[in-house]
Parts: sequence; structure tokens; C-alpha cells
Amino acid sequence: MPKIAAMIAGFFAFASLAFGQALAPEVKQFVEVNAPVVALTHVRVIDGTGAPAREDQTVILANGKIAAVGDASTPVPPNAQVRDLHGYTVIPGLVGMHDHLFYPTGDGIYGEMGFSFPRLYLAAGVTTIRTTGALETYSDLEIKASIDAGAAPGPHMHVTGPYLEGKGTWALQMHQLSGPEDAVKTVNYWLDEGVDNFKAYNFITAEELAAAIGAAHKRGAKVTGHLCSIGFRQAAELSIDNVEHGLLEDYEFLPGKKPGECPDAKPEDAVFMSKIDVNAGPVHDMILELVQRHVAITSTLPVFEEDAPGRPSIEPRVLDALSPDARDQFLRNKVRRGDTALLRKRYGTEISPWTAGLKKEMEFEYAFVKAGGTLLAGEDPTGIGGVLAGFGDQREVELLVETGFTPVEAIRIATENGARYLGEADRIGTIAPGKNADVVVIKGDPSRQIEDIENVEIVFKDGVGYNSTKLIESVRGQVGMQ
Repeated sequence: MPKIAAMIAGFFAFASLAFGQALAPEVKQFVEVNAPVVALTHVRVIDGTGAPAREDQTVILANGKIAAVGDASTPVPPNAQVRDLHGYTVIPGLVGMHDHLFYPTGDGIYGEMGFSFPRLYLAAGVTTIRTTGALETYSDLEIKASIDAGAAPGPHMHVTGPYLEGKGTWALQMHQLSGPEDAVKTVNYWLDEGVDNFKAYNFITAEELAAAIGAAHKRGAKVTGHLCSIGFRQAAELSIDNVEHGLLEDYEFLPGKKPGECPDAKPEDAVFMSKIDVNAGPVHDMILELVQRHVAITSTLPVFEEDAPGRPSIEPRVLDALSPDARDQFLRNKVRRGDTALLRKRYGTEISPWTAGLKKEMEFEYAFVKAGGTLLAGEDPTGIGGVLAGFGDQREVELLVETGFTPVEAIRIATENGARYLGEADRIGTIAPGKNADVVVIKGDPSRQIEDIENVEIVFKDGVGYNSTKLIESVRGQVGMQ
């Protein structure tokens, strides 16, 4: 204990002199706790390592760092701001690994939610995001700069470069690469501009992907992919670092899939993928190859869940955040997903294959982790418009528990795993002395009832505690507009 006391005293002495980033009034209005030293006492700790929750703990935050974590006998520094958190839990800040700043506004066009989304991510306890594909990369970079300067509220951001897309794309907002040289030029240009990772997309060629990966790796950046023309196994052979979404987006197993081509979606494809065997044969071999080559998979279960009729139940907080037009569009989309006449016309049955498809994706992700794979957690706020910044990250953790992971395992996937992939495990992702004071105060016990992860009250980022309710209320009716 004397060692802990000395450590805390050292943190406290430095904190008293050095604490405090200058925050603009626009940010200060959301701040609930802003003191050199904060003591969170009598709180349950889920530390992000997968270890069991620890009861009646004291967490000391000083100078934007975690100074100490211990039992109730841990000394509280004099003049610390004390928060008695009986009945509360603290977890590490979530690390959202598929968290765009854009949202579907209709007709295949996506609008930048530079005002609402950073606030919602932070409000939900997501203290670090990877944008994982950008349509307005300069906007993302400027938003990051504004947040870092204390001029706007939001999470720490890892900005992804523009999508690395090949010829034939359906997306009007994406540049189509003209070949490997263009891929290298694009990667180097955007690394110079300040992005730190890239995402390959549906129609990229193997030559373009190989060139992009080589250029990125040469400068210490990583490449992930939402792929179609290229299967996961081929991408792994090309040394990709990460693949997005999972089995339901790996079209290499579809009958008739030709090398280098992204097939047009057909109703029977969804049916086929919902029945595929993940524990034997080609899919199992693919899992083993990804594990062997250390290729991570990003889980985005919420965006798949939207396609399953009746899932999830419509949340008032989602409807409250949406603009009137976005709300109407989302509700119309939800009705279509459960329209039995449309299902019968498209699939020949009134039962959507996406219900079974969601379960199959869960089965695949569980098998991947049990085989030794690294699973990351994201949300992907696209689809039919019901997956919103931050709320979707919380739902992802809940769905991981439905997949078969324990609550503490699911929280580890959504915190420590993302931190390790980003190369920031020494700074974020777990609750331990010396780490950033990025922690989330939750009413309840998500280690027993994972839905409590939605009960966020205070989000500490760099030691400053933000009021979740105020952040959410500030964007009421704004998603879909800004």
C-alpha cells in the first residue's frame, strides 16, 4: 500500500501543476467533472482484460491518467473530487472499430454528420473510433483537429483515408482507382495529409489491393477491407491486416463466383449464406488461414440485425435523435423488412433469410475467436438508418453476448482488442495505472446484465467527465441533417 500511496502522491503533485486542456465553451457545457484529481469510490470495475468484475473498488484519476486502481482501502488523495459510485460500474472507453461519421440520407448518398455523430459516440462511452472508410476525408480530419484542440466534443479519432475502390462501383462518392500506381499514389497522398489507415472496397482488383497494402505497410499504416471481388483468403495472402463484417460479406463461397468479379446480389445468395457450414470445409479452412496470418475481423452485428424482421425493437432514443425526414425513411425501411408480401415475392417464403443469416454470422464470429482469431467491435451506421453513432456500439456488445461470449469477454472485444489493433494498448483499452483516464461510468452491472451498458451517465476522456444525457439531448432531431 505505501507504494500505491507514493504513486498517487506523485500523480497528484504533477496533476495540480499541469492538469487541464483548454476547453471551448461549446465543450464546457457538457462537462460534469473537471478536476486535477478524481476518486471514483465503491465502484465495480470491469477492466477490459476479460477478467471477472471486481467489487467495491477505488479508481483514482489524475492529470488525465489512471493513477491507481485498488480495493476500498486505496488511499484517496487530499482535495480529490470524490464520486461515491455504489451501484455503478466503470469500464474502459469503448474502441469503435467501424464507426463512420456519415449516415445514409437516401438514394445511395451519405451525408457527413460532423455535428451529431461525435457527440453521440462520446455520450455512449465510445472514447476512441476508427472511421473505417471516409467519404469526406478532409471533413473527418478537420473534425478530429477540432476535437483534439478542445473546440468540439467527441472521441479520439483514427481517420481512415478515402475508400480504395476499383472500377464499377455503385457509390457515386468514391474515387475509382485506375490501377496499382493510382493505389500507391492515393495511399501516400492521404498519409501525408494525416490519415493513419485505409479501407479497400468492393471492386478493387488484387493488383490494386496488393499495391495499396505494400505502400501502407511501408509507412507503418494498416489496411482493412469490405471486400467482394476479392475473398478473405486471397486478401490474407496479400497481407491485409483486417477484414470487415465477417462471413456474410465474404462472397468467395457463393456458387458461380468468378475470380476478380463482384457478383450482383441475388435473393438465393442470402439463402445460401444463411445455411453455410462454418465448422468444417472451406469456411473453416478460411478461419484457420486468417488466424495463422493474424488477420483480424471486425464484427458489425447491428447493421446485419437491421435486416432481420422484428429485430431490434425500435428504441425511442434512436427516433428522438433522428430528423423528421430520417425518422420517416428509417420507419418505412423497417416496415419493408417485415412485409410478408415482399418477402414472398423476393425469396419465395414469408420468412426472411436474414434472420438465419444473423445467427450464422454470430456462429462464424464465435468460431473465429475460439480458433484463436482477433475479433474487433464496430457498428457501421449505414444500412437502413437505424444504427446510430454510439448506440450501435453498445448494441454490438449486447449482440456479442447473444453470440455466446460472456459479458466481460464481449467488453474486452470492444475495448482491449481494438486498442491492440490500433497499436495503443499501452494507452487505452483497459483500466490500469498509467493508462489514459478514458473510462465510462455506468449505472448497474453489465457483467450480469449486459443491457446495462446503455445506462451511461459520465464518460471520462483524458480525465474530463462528460455528461452523457446532455450530449444526447444536444443532438435531438439532428441525425440525418448534420
